[in-house]
Amino acid sequence: MRRLRYTSWDGTQRIRLDPEKVFERFAEALSATDDVRQALEWLLRQGMELADGQILGLDDLLQALRDQIEQRQQSVNVDNALDGPRSDLDEILRRERETLTEREEPGDAGAEMREKKAFLGDLPDRLSEAIERIAQSYSFENEEAGREFQALLDKLDDIRRVEELQKRWGDRLRGEESLDFDQALELAAELEAIVAMQRALMQGDFEGIDPSQLGDLLGAQAAGDFNALRQAMEMLVQAGFLTQREGRLELSAKGIRRIGQLALRDIYQALLRDRPGAHETRRVGAAEVMPEGVRRHEPGEALDLALVPTLMNAVRRQPDRALTIEPRDFEVHESRQHSTASTVLLLDMSWSMSWEGRFAAAKKVALALESLIRTRYPRDFFGIVGFYTRAVELRAQDLPEASWNMGDPFTNLQDALRLGSDLLRRHPSRNQHLIVVTDGQPTAYFADGRLHCEWPLSFGGVSRRAAQETLREVERVTRRGITINTFMLDDSLGLRAFVEKMTRINRGRALYSRPDRLGEYLLVDYLGRKRKKV
Repeated sequence: MRRLRYTSWDGTQRIRLDPEKVFERFAEALSATDDVRQALEWLLRQGMELADGQILGLDDLLQALRDQIEQRQQSVNVDNALDGPRSDLDEILRRERETLTEREEPGDAGAEMREKKAFLGDLPDRLSEAIERIAQSYSFENEEAGREFQALLDKLDDIRRVEELQKRWGDRLRGEESLDFDQALELAAELEAIVAMQRALMQGDFEGIDPSQLGDLLGAQAAGDFNALRQAMEMLVQAGFLTQREGRLELSAKGIRRIGQLALRDIYQALLRDRPGAHETRRVGAAEVMPEGVRRHEPGEALDLALVPTLMNAVRRQPDRALTIEPRDFEVHESRQHSTASTVLLLDMSWSMSWEGRFAAAKKVALALESLIRTRYPRDFFGIVGFYTRAVELRAQDLPEASWNMGDPFTNLQDALRLGSDLLRRHPSRNQHLIVVTDGQPTAYFADGRLHCEWPLSFGGVSRRAAQETLREVERVTRRGITINTFMLDDSLGLRAFVEKMTRINRGRALYSRPDRLGEYLLVDYLGRKRKKV
């Protein structure tokens, strides 16, 4: 049962949060940072642009608080804020001195009064210290002055706050308006609140901020945006996109799947609107009936009869007679041929892939391919291998936070081909493919069970032994009937020459692509090998 809860309008309910839209903004941040915690922090700092409007981020709120401080610095000063209490103390001491003078007697009898006058004449310049010394060591002779001093003593904490305000902010508060004592107290409270909020915002401490106090300082919209940010983070957990594990937020299985769907949509949105398709192949498998498309039946083919169009043909042929059906009336459903395919994406994770957004684009392609195959071709196998100085298998749940590896700067395509072909061996099908996404030629390889790394002989040159061992692995992969298609993210002569040798051996395809077009090219190429209407 659906329940609705109504609350009174307080001016902060400006934007309606949708967990799906919030997660889309989070996924964008994650694609740039490769770390869930950093992505959340970035989202909180930068805010979110949603269909209903822009939610200010913590950085925007911080700047608004700085503007509030700047506004006060330019408009007011507190140079004379303590003149009132100091004048009160001076008047109290004047009365007390008059009483001391009246009671002073000549000789030793007047010694006490003279000592008290000397005490009052030797008070500290700082107002709070003077009041504190009197309270600790002096008893008033004038009862009325004593009562007025007690009232002033009750303000001692406030006086200290104003003194601290003058010490900390006095040089920066240079406006024309001079504040009195009570106004300075209000300003001190405001500045203390602003500084505390700034500290909490910088630390991401939502519990340390009172939204109503934030609203008093910055307005209802700022308070609403702050609440929206807090709710957005809770919403991602409640919606099941994030999960808490050992005190750390992580992507849930639902979140990982959704990131793949978003990557697929962003790269090639038309795919989500396409009708269910199948695979173009040289080997024919089982057919999938396409109920939304019909055509005339050809003699000798399977009779997947479309009943309603067939009956309508018979009616149109003889509208005024009893219904009879002939072979020429037959309409059949269109179908597409199916075959299973196994694909492994070999993803270059070397340091150079961090340049020009190459790795972010390649990772997005991997996420999109995984989502596409899982949802549209569930019988197909899709694996991912990352390679730098060595190759490692990547799981779908590893992808959102996977990143290029700066600590291992070499490129071991040979090991990636070996691991990729091993994955295909464990998931056999009649159509096997390796897709290589790289921006550099090989500089590492395994020989006799040992890892070897070598820099090119010159800038842009070839690491000869690494290239030779990699091409030998290409030959082994080719003998197993595996097709290698390569997408290059760099058009250097050395890389082009190496990839051309790969394609001559394997007879696969090679394509140069910019990072911003990689997803489109790769997915279109992938689907082009699979879709064929028969």
